[in-house]
Amino acid sequence: MTEYRSKPRHRRRKTALVVGLPLALAAAGAMTYGGAFGLFGETAQPHASAADAAASKASAANTAWARESADGFASVHALGQKGTYGGRDGRTVTVRTLAELERYATAPEPYVIVVAATIRMNPVGKEIKVASDKTIVGAGTSGHLVGGGFFLGKGVHNVIIRNLTIRDSYQGTWNEKDRDFDAVQVDGAHHVWIDHNDLRRMADGLIDLRKDSTYITVSWNKLSDNNKTFGIGWTPHATAQLTIHHNWFRETGQRNPSTDNVARAHLYNNFLQDLPGTAITSAYGNYARGRTNMVLENSYFEGVHNPVTRDATATVTQRGNAFARTTGRNESGGSAPAFDPRKFYPYTLDSASAVPALLTSGAGPRAWMGTTGPAPASAQPAPRAAARTLTVAKDGSGQFSTVQKAVDAVPVNNASRVEIAVKPGTYRELVKIPANKPHVTLRGTGSSRKDTVIVYNNAAGTPKPDGSGPYGTGGSATVAVESDDSQLRNLTVSNDFDEARNQHVQNQQAVALRTAADRIVLDGIIAEGDQDTLLLDTAGRDRLGRVHVSGSYITGNVDFVFGRATAVITQSVITVKKRWNGTSAGYVTAPSTAANRKGFLITHSAVNGDVSPRSFHLGRPWHAGGDATLRPQATIRNTRLSDAIKPAPWTDMSGFSWKKDRFAEYGNTGPGAGPATGDRPHLSDAQAAAQTARTWLGDWTPTPS
Repeated sequence: MTEYRSKPRHRRRKTALVVGLPLALAAAGAMTYGGAFGLFGETAQPHASAADAAASKASAANTAWARESADGFASVHALGQKGTYGGRDGRTVTVRTLAELERYATAPEPYVIVVAATIRMNPVGKEIKVASDKTIVGAGTSGHLVGGGFFLGKGVHNVIIRNLTIRDSYQGTWNEKDRDFDAVQVDGAHHVWIDHNDLRRMADGLIDLRKDSTYITVSWNKLSDNNKTFGIGWTPHATAQLTIHHNWFRETGQRNPSTDNVARAHLYNNFLQDLPGTAITSAYGNYARGRTNMVLENSYFEGVHNPVTRDATATVTQRGNAFARTTGRNESGGSAPAFDPRKFYPYTLDSASAVPALLTSGAGPRAWMGTTGPAPASAQPAPRAAARTLTVAKDGSGQFSTVQKAVDAVPVNNASRVEIAVKPGTYRELVKIPANKPHVTLRGTGSSRKDTVIVYNNAAGTPKPDGSGPYGTGGSATVAVESDDSQLRNLTVSNDFDEARNQHVQNQQAVALRTAADRIVLDGIIAEGDQDTLLLDTAGRDRLGRVHVSGSYITGNVDFVFGRATAVITQSVITVKKRWNGTSAGYVTAPSTAANRKGFLITHSAVNGDVSPRSFHLGRPWHAGGDATLRPQATIRNTRLSDAIKPAPWTDMSGFSWKKDRFAEYGNTGPGAGPATGDRPHLSDAQAAAQTARTWLGDWTPTPS
C-alpha cells in the first residue's frame, strides 16, 4: 500500500490481551463465534419428496451452525449419548407457524428446525413436547415464541435450543399454580444445550431443569424481567451434572439459579445484574440447596442482594468472582470436596472484570445464526459449490506449513472461494493476500479463536531486509488483505512489537491487520496490538472499501481502529489498554473518511479496559496528509462504554477540529456514556434510523462462508 500516514505517533508497550470467548468456543468441538451461514434447507412441507429430503440433508450437512455441538457437561459421553449435537443428522426445515413447529419438534426423526417468524402459542402457556435429536434454532433475530415454550420429558435426549426469543406468557400475576408457564421446562431429560436465547417475562420460570435432568449446558442466554427465573432440582437424588456459563441475568427476582441436589454444578462467567430503581428487586443470586456441590468461578455480581447463598448441607467453592454494590449473604464452604470441571471437559475462563462487557454485547440471539435471510424455499438460491480447501499445520500434517505458502497456492484471479484452514498453532510470519486472489477465507480450525495465532513484530520504522527503507505504517501489518470478497474467521492476528525494548525505532506504529479491499468479512477474530492495531483501508483514494466485523475482539491504545474504509463493527468487544510506560491515555478510532463516503459504525458492542477512569477518547479526525477535503466519520451507538471513556469523548487532531467532521453517539449505556452536550453530540431518532449496518453497507450483505 502507498504510505499516506504522516501524523506524529505516540509510543506504547505491548501487553497481553485479556479476552474471553463469547460462545462455547473454549471447549473442543464447540461452535465458532460467527459460523458459516449456510442455507435453511427446506421450508416446512407436509409432503416433501425423497429428492427434497436428500437435498435438505445435504444442506444441513454443509451448514456450520447445524453441525455445532455443545460444550460443558452436555458434551460428556454418558447414558449412551456421545455429547449433544441435536438434529444434525436429519433434515433442515424452516417453520413459520405453530403447527409446523409442533409437527417437527415432536417427530421421532432428527431435525434441524429453523424458526423464521414470530409464533404465538395457542393457548397461552402451551409448551411443545420436544422429542429427542432436535436442533431448534432461530433464524437470526426473527425467531420468537410468544406466550409459551418447550417441554422436554423423561428420557428425551440430544436436544439443542438456540438463538430464540421466548417471551411474554406473564399475564399480570407471577407464579400462579394454574399458570405454570415456562420458557423451557426439562423434566428428566439428558444431554441438552440451551444457548444464545433471549428469555423474558414468563408467568413462571424462564428455565426449569427438574427431576434428575442431567448433562446439560446453559450458555450465553439473556434472562430478564422475571421473578422465579432459573430453577434446578426438585428431586431427592443428587445425580445431576450441569454447566451454566456466560449467561446475563438482568432484573430477575429469585432462582438465579436456585440449584437443588445437583451432584456437580459448574457455574462460571455469569453476569447477575440488578439496577437500582427498577420494578424487580433481587431476593438472591446463586443459591446452592440440598446436597448441591457447586463450583462458582469468575462471575460478576452487580447490585444483587444475597449474591451467593448456600444451605448448611450444600457446598460452594468460589474462585475469582467480582462483586459490585452487593449486599447480604455471600457464602462459600461446605463438607464436600470441590470437584475439578476439567476432569470432565475443557473450558477457558474469562476474567470476572471482562464479564459485563462480554455479556451485554454477546448474550442472546445472534443475527447470523441459522440464516442467510428468511426467504421461502422457492426464493432461496441454489446451494453454493463447496469451497476448495487448503490446509496449513505447523506439525506437517497439512498441505502447507505456513499460511503464506497456502496463499501463494491460490490460483490468480480465482473465480470461486478458496478456504485456507489453519490448524491450531502460533505462526510467526507475515501474510499478504494480494489483490489478484479474491474469494479467500482464512479460518482457524481450533475450538477457540485463541488456538490459531498469526503474529509478527514489524513497526512502521522497522528497516526492510532489502535496505529499501522502513516498512511504514501500512507495511508493518502482520496480515494484509488486499483482495475483494475475502474473510478471516476464528483466529488471532497480532503485532507484538515491543516499544519498551525498541526505543531507538523512531516510528513505532505497529499494525496487526490491514484490509485494503471491498466486501471484507472479519468474523470471530482477535486483532491485538497497541498503536494502530486495525487498519481498515481501501485500495485507493477513489475506491470503495467495505468491511464487516462481527463477534470479535480488538485491542490497542492509540488510534487502533483507523483508516478510510466504510466499516461496521458489531457485537464485538473493543479493549483499551495502557501504553508502554504504564500511562492511561489514548484514542479508539481515527477515521480518514472521504466526504462522499461513510466511515466507521460501531454498534451493539462494548468498549472497556483496565485503564484509569476517563482517560480515553472515542476518536479523533485523521486528515491523512493534511487533506482538508476529507470528512472523517465515526458513529458509536447502542454500545456499552466503560468508565475509561472521557465525558467529552471526541478531540481534535493535527489542527483539524472534530466538530467540523462527523462524530456522534446514539443509545449508548454504561458508566462511560453521557447525555448530549455541545461536546458530546447525539443522533436524533431519525438520524439514527439512517445510520445502521444496512444503510452503511448498501447493496452488500455480509455472509461468512
